[in-house]
Amino acid sequence: MNKEQKSKFVHEVFENIHTQYDRANNKISFGLQKNWKQELVDKIVEETPKNSDFLDVCCGTGDISIWLAKKREDLNIIGVDFSSAMLNEAVKKSKNLNIVWKEADALCLPFKDSSFSAVAISFGLRNTVDYEKVLKEMIRVVKKDGFIYCLDSFVPDCLWIQPFYKMYFKYIMPLFGGGKKYYKEYVWLYESTQQFLKKKELILLYEKLGLKEIKHCSKMFGVCVMIQGKK
Repeated sequence: MNKEQKSKFVHEVFENIHTQYDRANNKISFGLQKNWKQELVDKIVEETPKNSDFLDVCCGTGDISIWLAKKREDLNIIGVDFSSAMLNEAVKKSKNLNIVWKEADALCLPFKDSSFSAVAISFGLRNTVDYEKVLKEMIRVVKKDGFIYCLDSFVPDCLWIQPFYKMYFKYIMPLFGGGKKYYKEYVWLYESTQQFLKKKELILLYEKLGLKEIKHCSKMFGVCVMIQGKK
């Protein structure tokens, strides 16, 4: 599918699965996704200056922003997503927290240059139609010496793991997570990972875009990777 078709399809996927998204994510990852997200939040907590601004791109139902707001009440947090249904779930989960939710496209963030001390995208980059453009937008809106964080799913590098990975994520996970009703939506989540950059390719893209002090951390043989870089 072309970029326009992918954008429309991905939007429909998340509009359809918003009510069961959190529950299904926890189920198909055997609870590990919470640990992976928590490690990202801990990094942001540690590295983001006091009383500064943070942007959560493709925020979905808001886990990163919500957990961060609970740990760092001093931060001004904005979460953006192009799915209004996902944002509605985030709103329900975040009452009395200092978070602003905004419907926006990651390809064209509605913020001025150098607006945020840190910007993160969690399990969202692979679902966009132009990875480089999204990262450029994230870099544009972050301040000098601010961090860019990306947490996402990858095809593991380890060859002996790949057959087991494929068996689970292609054949078992869609039924396990989506059932018959949302089977095609969860098949897409497998396909989006297959089409995504390899870990090394994303690191090279960070370098190409001028990010420095690039660090990465892999979980579950590279099924989940966090990559960060400084502007």
